[in-house]
Amino acid sequence: MALFDAHLHIIDPRFPTVANDGFTPEPFTVQDYRERTAPLGVTGGAVVAGSFQGTDQEHLLAALRELGPAFVGVAQLPPDTSDSQLRDLHAAGVRALRFNLHRGVARDLDAQVQLGRRAADLLGWPSEFYVDARRLPEISSLISPLPRVAVDHLGLSAEGLPALLDLVASGARVKATGFGRVDLDVPEALRAIAGVNPGALMFGTDLPSTRADRPFRDSDAELVAEALGPDLAERALSTNAREFYGVASRAHVA
Repeated sequence: MALFDAHLHIIDPRFPTVANDGFTPEPFTVQDYRERTAPLGVTGGAVVAGSFQGTDQEHLLAALRELGPAFVGVAQLPPDTSDSQLRDLHAAGVRALRFNLHRGVARDLDAQVQLGRRAADLLGWPSEFYVDARRLPEISSLISPLPRVAVDHLGLSAEGLPALLDLVASGARVKATGFGRVDLDVPEALRAIAGVNPGALMFGTDLPSTRADRPFRDSDAELVAEALGPDLAERALSTNAREFYGVASRAHVA
C-alpha cells in the first residue's frame, strides 16, 4: 500500500537549531529519511517544523526543494508573519501551520489563532496542534474559529481521548503518529477515532522520533492496517492526509 507520511521532521545540520528545554537533536537529513523509509513505499508526505527549529523556516523550504512536489511543509511561524510572507511560503510548498503547545513554543495562543485564521482565509491552510488532549476543553473556545484543525500524536493521553473524540465529531483531524509517545491503547484509539469520522486519521512516521520513549517502527503502519481493516487503513495511511493537504496522488517515491 502506498504511504503518504503525514508527519516527519528533517534536521539539516546546515541550519541552526534552538535548544528546547535544553534539547537539541542529532541530524536527520533528506538522505537519511529516504534510506530509513525505503521499505515503506512512501509516495509523499508532510515535513513538520519542530520545536527545536524556531520560526525561521529556511530549513523547511530547503527540505521541500530536495524532497520534491509530492511533499508539503507545516510551518512554525510568529504571529506577526505578514500576508506576503505567507504567500511566499505557500508558493514554496507550505500548506499548514503548526502550534506547539506541548513543548511551550506557542505561548500566546490568542495571537497564534489569529495567525491561523489569516492563513486559512488567505490560503486555505489548516492549523495543527501539538497538545495533550486533556487541555482541549480549556482551549476549545479559542481554537473554534479555525475552520480546519488537526491534533498531533493521537492527542497523547488516554485521559484526553474523550475530549479528542468530541473535537473529531466537530470536524478535526488526528495525526496517527508518535505511537512511542502516547499513554493510550493505540489500536483502541484508532478504532474510536475512525468510528467517529473515517476521514479523520492521518498516519505518519514521526521520524526521527526525537524525544519519543521509543522510535518509529515499520510495524506501526502494519498496526494501523490490523486495527482498522483494509478500507479504513487505506484512508488513514494515504487518502485522508492527501485530501487534508491538497496533494494529488503521485507516482513519485521519496
